[in-house]
Amino acid sequence: MRDWPDLMGLPLWGWLFVLPMVLVLLCAWRPASLRRLLTPVWAVLDRLYLLGGGLSAVFMVLILVIIVFQMIARWSGLPFPGSTEFAGYAMAATSFFALAYALNRGSHIRVSIFLNLNPFTHRWLDFFATLTAAIVATYFARYAVRTNIFSKLLNDRTQGQDMVPEGLLSALAMFVTPPGQWGALWAETGSDWVFTPIWVPQLPMSIGTILLAVALWDNLTRMAATGISRIRSEAVE
Repeated sequence: MRDWPDLMGLPLWGWLFVLPMVLVLLCAWRPASLRRLLTPVWAVLDRLYLLGGGLSAVFMVLILVIIVFQMIARWSGLPFPGSTEFAGYAMAATSFFALAYALNRGSHIRVSIFLNLNPFTHRWLDFFATLTAAIVATYFARYAVRTNIFSKLLNDRTQGQDMVPEGLLSALAMFVTPPGQWGALWAETGSDWVFTPIWVPQLPMSIGTILLAVALWDNLTRMAATGISRIRSEAVE
């Protein structure tokens, strides 16, 4: 963890691993108090997971729209450069935005044979499995964000034919630019189309993995405070 920088006087791994684990232990120690304190936070997080699922559905519909336009372009003989790449980006966004929402709906594959032995093994194995998944997902999220940052620093561009307007890149850059610099940002923005920077399609990966890591730590706190897993069991009819 030598490449994990300090943030506000605390190593990044402390923010990502130690503090969430401390919160989980506090929930196990004082469940009633922490339930009252965290209930509003849980409600906000549930809306975030639902928003991620909604975005996933939007990008799934976008895949259909792109395919339809590909068919129309082929029939009419009109060019539609980059359509395959855009469909791939939408497919990746569909998968990553849905991770947290699908987790809480029991849509992820879970091997539950040992969980069903008895209530004791169910509770503790479920807790340690969720803890392991939270740690792995947090590592994944951290390095997904790091990959996103490196792609931006290297100005890595697509090798396909897909192009996007510069205005779209400036609109996305506003989220990481101080408001006082927005005027200069748009003053330097042209009207040309440029090859897609790799960090743009990587954004859903970073956001989706962050949501997944948050959802897993969230499930741990709820499990410690209520004794019930937030993840719904899969039902096959």
